[in-house]
Amino acid sequence: MSATAPARPLASSRAAAHATRVAFFISGFAMAAWAPLVPFTKAQLSLHEATLGLLLLCMGAGSIVSMPLAGALSARWGCRRVLVASALLVCASLPLLALAPTAPWLGVALFLFGAGIGGLGCAGNIQAILVERASGRPMMSGFHGLFSLGGVAGAGGMIVLLGVLGTSLGQATAAVAAVVLALLALAAPHFLAGGGAQSGPAFARPTGVVLFIGTLCFILFLAEGAMLDWSAVFLTQVQGMPAERAGLGYAAFATAMTVGRLTGDRWVRRIGPQRTVLTGALLAAAGLGLATLAPTWPLALPGFALVGLGCSNIVPVLFSLAGRQHAMPESLAVPAIATMGYAGVLMGPALIGFVAHGTSLVAALLLLAGLLGAVAASARRLGTLD
Repeated sequence: MSATAPARPLASSRAAAHATRVAFFISGFAMAAWAPLVPFTKAQLSLHEATLGLLLLCMGAGSIVSMPLAGALSARWGCRRVLVASALLVCASLPLLALAPTAPWLGVALFLFGAGIGGLGCAGNIQAILVERASGRPMMSGFHGLFSLGGVAGAGGMIVLLGVLGTSLGQATAAVAAVVLALLALAAPHFLAGGGAQSGPAFARPTGVVLFIGTLCFILFLAEGAMLDWSAVFLTQVQGMPAERAGLGYAAFATAMTVGRLTGDRWVRRIGPQRTVLTGALLAAAGLGLATLAPTWPLALPGFALVGLGCSNIVPVLFSLAGRQHAMPESLAVPAIATMGYAGVLMGPALIGFVAHGTSLVAALLLLAGLLGAVAASARRLGTLD
């Protein structure tokens, strides 16, 4: 009896870690499933680009509203309830994205979908911090790697359903929701019943080290948004790549980021969080410089891959550090940092476009490389939390 007693907490810890990976996979899977729906929905509702752009902001608004709420509710009710409720909201809103009869209804569906994704991301990162802390070893990069894998599976699955099997939009989104529900049923019993300690107000403005970490996340998410929205434009307009191949830039970035995250925990364990941020940011800055200044597009593609590899473990490390700081409880710090990061995704493409309009796209991307260099320079301050 005494010989088997210690195995119970270990099994529980492993189950919680696996459940956390599933939560990250669900978030990436569901969010990526929306992307292939966009052109179908645009055509179905006869939306102009400007109208579609405004509607897409509804998704971002839903996430930004839900993140601080998810943090407060996780502290009060536990991660399990928030993760389950957020996943169910995603499942309920997915078919609405395909079946919305008018643009206003699509805006409502996108707001609810974004709220569910934001809740999953916030509560999932809080659970990840608690699980990593209990394990005593780096795990955050692996968790975020499952988000990236979920994105590949979600986008790929929808492409197969819509383009190969020829299913309707309603059937495709129902299939995605069914997968999410099946994964949720397996993982939910092992989500954490608690959600970290909370003292003070339910919502608070980030200050001090939390504001500093959030600013770094803003830059990293801005870089990710720039790769998503501007890499193809850069390759076609500046490098002369054929339009049908322009997605290779983002594919190189996303593939390298996924590989980097799935192998990142060992790297963080070996060199430490501070050096991970330093080397990652320098690698990303150098990669973006190479991609921007390369004379031909075949030389630019390795640069985009270096950006993905360099950025891959910085955000996971920053969320881990958010769980180590003592200025704010994680139930307040995580949603504050996540909200600032998501603001980078939303604002990044517009900021890059504004700078490119005033100067050039090359100058705008080089400015972003400079910001990544600033992240590397700031790594020394993060050493106080290591």
